Amino acid sequence: MIRLRLYTTLGCHLCSQLEALLNELSSGSVTLEHIEISEDDALMARYGVRIPVLADEAGKELDRGFDPARLAAWLDARGWLDVGAWKALQRRLDGEPPAAEVKGAVMRGGRRYLG
Repeated sequence: MIRLRLYTTLGCHLCSQLEALLNELSSGSVTLEHIEISEDDALMARYGVRIPVLADEAGKELDRGFDPARLAAWLDARGWLDVGAWKALQRRLDGEPPAAEVKGAVMRGGRRYLG
C-alpha cells in the first residue's frame, strides 16, 4: 500500500486532477491523508502557492503533481509507477485512439498502419 500526504484546500480543482492521475498511474492502492492548509498559517505560507503537493512517508515532496509527466517520474523514482498505465496515458495525451478502436492497426509517428 502506498501512503501519501496531500496538501490541499477546499475546492482545489488541481488537487482533484492530481488524485485522478495518481489513481490511474500508481502500481498499487493509494491511501491519501488530506491536509487542509487553510487552517494553519504556517502551512499556508509554505504551501499556499504550491498546491497540490504530495509527500511520501520520507517527507519527499512533489509540487504541482497534476502534470502527468512530473507525477509519473516521481512515482517511478519510488517504484510505484504502473508503466502500462503511463504508456496508455501518453498515447491518449498524444491524441492516439485507444488500442481497442484500431483492431489490427499499429500506430507509428501519429499514423495508423493496418495489417
